Amino acid sequence: MAGTIEALVPGGQANPGPPLGPELGPTPVDVQDVVARINDETAAFDGMEVPVTVEYDDDGSFTIEVGVPPTAELIKDEAGFETGSGEPQTDFVADMSIEQVKKVAEQKSTDLLSYDVKNAAKEVGGTCASLGVTIEGEDARTFDDRVDAGDYDGVLDA
Repeated sequence: MAGTIEALVPGGQANPGPPLGPELGPTPVDVQDVVARINDETAAFDGMEVPVTVEYDDDGSFTIEVGVPPTAELIKDEAGFETGSGEPQTDFVADMSIEQVKKVAEQKSTDLLSYDVKNAAKEVGGTCASLGVTIEGEDARTFDDRVDAGDYDGVLDA
């Protein structure tokens, strides 16, 4: 490959402007083709920031690899809010069910360090805590303890 470009783009809404345009402009690829393909491949993550890698050759051919959006973006989308709390330990912006936490954990499973859904959910819980999101109506900072106590075994083991 002649080169690689990595960028975060809004899912399904990439355009030839920044960050892609200035990076792709000097390359031999057709920028519109790259943008169209990125939009096709990221449509499922509509509006979320999605990491993409474009590898291109001197002949103008290219490949696109689409990553999974950051955990915080998946949580925001799942819980339906725009920005996290400025004071996440006292000012909560949303609440997630254990099923929603599990869904995000499964979406991110390839990017997380965890070996199973239960531990992946604990990682998601940590991000919830930093965003000011409660889980099942309780402070996300206590989520690990509740998981370890077996409170969610039926959901997270399934």
